[in-house]
Amino acid sequence: MRKVFVFCVLFLLVSGALFAQFKKGNTAWISSKTAELKSSTGFFSSVKGTLQMGDEVTVLDTSGNWVEVQSKANAALSGWVAASSLSARRIVSSGMGASASEIALAGKGFSREVEDEYKRSGDYNFADVDKVEAITVSRDELYKFITEGRLNTGE
Repeated sequence: MRKVFVFCVLFLLVSGALFAQFKKGNTAWISSKTAELKSSTGFFSSVKGTLQMGDEVTVLDTSGNWVEVQSKANAALSGWVAASSLSARRIVSSGMGASASEIALAGKGFSREVEDEYKRSGDYNFADVDKVEAITVSRDELYKFITEGRLNTGE
């Protein structure tokens, strides 16, 4: 029981620190290849625009796992993005030919050394991960699947 309590306290501290970095007025950067700006906090909310990896934004508000941002390059471009699509640290290409996905992973603390350690420490099948990541489903197909299955949309 004590281990569960300690785990819960640590989890709350880490998650609180993670989202505390996105406070009103702070600067953040888009850490995913693209990030859709939503009209409200919900996956199926209408899309107002799109930002690209490395775009600099100003934090306007936060709500749960969503952050309202405004583009620094285009003040007319604002909306809600998932906190997981943001980094409190600037994402800069080193000019060494890193791919967009490598830059995004580095922004989240994942590096070539970390990947190499995973490869050395276990029998992981990265090819299957690549196959799963290549699967795409349209927003309409996903919404239809969720509603027909009477699943919660999370909105």
